[in-house]
Amino acid sequence: MPAITGEEYRNRIKKRQVELWHNGQKVINILDHPAFKGIINSQASLYDLQQKKDIMTYPSPVTGDLVGTSYLQPTTMENLIKRRKMIQQWAKMSGGMLGRSPDYMNTVLMTFAASAQLLKDKENCFPEHLIHFYEKAREEDFSFTHTFISPQVNRSQLYFEDTDGPIAAKVVAENEEGIVIKGARLLATQGGITDEIIVFSPGGISDKAYAFAFSIPSETKGLKFISRDSFVGGESTYNYPLSSRFEESDSMVVFDDVVVPWERVFFYNNLEVANNFKSTSAFAPFTLHQIVSRQVIKTELMVGLAKSIVNTINISEYPHVQEMMAEMITALETMEALLIKAETNAKRDEFELMRPELTPLQVATSTFQKVYARLAEIVQLLGSSGLVSIPTEADFESEIRDDLDQYLQSATLEAKDRVQLFRLAWDATMSSFGSRQTQYERFFLGSPNRLASELYKQYNFTKHTDYIKNFLTYD
Repeated sequence: MPAITGEEYRNRIKKRQVELWHNGQKVINILDHPAFKGIINSQASLYDLQQKKDIMTYPSPVTGDLVGTSYLQPTTMENLIKRRKMIQQWAKMSGGMLGRSPDYMNTVLMTFAASAQLLKDKENCFPEHLIHFYEKAREEDFSFTHTFISPQVNRSQLYFEDTDGPIAAKVVAENEEGIVIKGARLLATQGGITDEIIVFSPGGISDKAYAFAFSIPSETKGLKFISRDSFVGGESTYNYPLSSRFEESDSMVVFDDVVVPWERVFFYNNLEVANNFKSTSAFAPFTLHQIVSRQVIKTELMVGLAKSIVNTINISEYPHVQEMMAEMITALETMEALLIKAETNAKRDEFELMRPELTPLQVATSTFQKVYARLAEIVQLLGSSGLVSIPTEADFESEIRDDLDQYLQSATLEAKDRVQLFRLAWDATMSSFGSRQTQYERFFLGSPNRLASELYKQYNFTKHTDYIKNFLTYD
């Protein structure tokens, strides 16, 4: 089966009849639900792009059918660059606002399958299941949500659950059919609008009951998704150019004695694997490569948005404006340089993959966690009061149109076009959707402190400390 179209994606989601709850009600017709139809339609457009661009697909090594490039295990530099171009082509359709576009989890699954040999001969590990499922997902072009996070009941390092029933999802039984999961997980972005959900243990666990990895269909019995309040402002793409199309939603996932078939279990009841597989696999470099590729596009959007505001209200000659724009340029060029460095220094790894250099990607993601909020702030500062008093599309279709045309025009744009630009800036930085984007990037892949600590621990300081030794002894 070749890479799917948008209509095939929509039909599959409709047929799955996932148990999804929103605002206290069970979602019945998801394709028409105001909280989900925008993102479903946008995601369908991504799949349609696979039919038009050569970089979006490659021949399956099994069937010869054209399958999604995000599943490609890159063995050459050309493969690696093709992956980046594909990722950025999809990212451009949303301005990088879709943090969990299909290529994200497709990449994760690709890295896990490529690293499956790490599970060989390990207790309660099934590398053959992982490889087979990756191939199935590639050939059928599955979409995924995922969850790696347990509920925030008590963040103390000394906390252990002792309640009557489990809170964090855990294995409560096993039988001939598979393992039985009960409990909850958090932050399944796009939960309820994908074919499957991949579930992996969080790091640092000490109880085997929480050590597992698997993937199951989103409609599996006993599985429910509880969505947060929607940040869709409305259906108008003029009023809400981003939230009407790219509001992904985030869900809590409840497992009510969910049976995971054995063939879908990748590992379970193995603390060593649960705590170390991600760090020893190809997960980090390729997942960060996908993330940074998208973040570059998102930075381009913010730079373009800021400069458009500058041009529209003719403020380019002010020194403080130039300084702020220079900040944005620096952020963009830094992100691009780190991405290209990671690719340029790529080397073939133990899994026969052309692996991008990890350190520049770690630096890029750590940088973006801090800099994105500043990019949003600069857009707000440049737009100033213009981002507060912005009328709607309906206002321009009413009898007050002449007033708006007269008093909201700018140096370069007519009133309606100026307002459309400023509504984009508002939706990107000030709406509930825009605020989520800032928080999302701030904690992407985890706490900034933890990611900084990982970078510090993994960085090779030897050549720098040796330089100091030699410098001090130089005669």
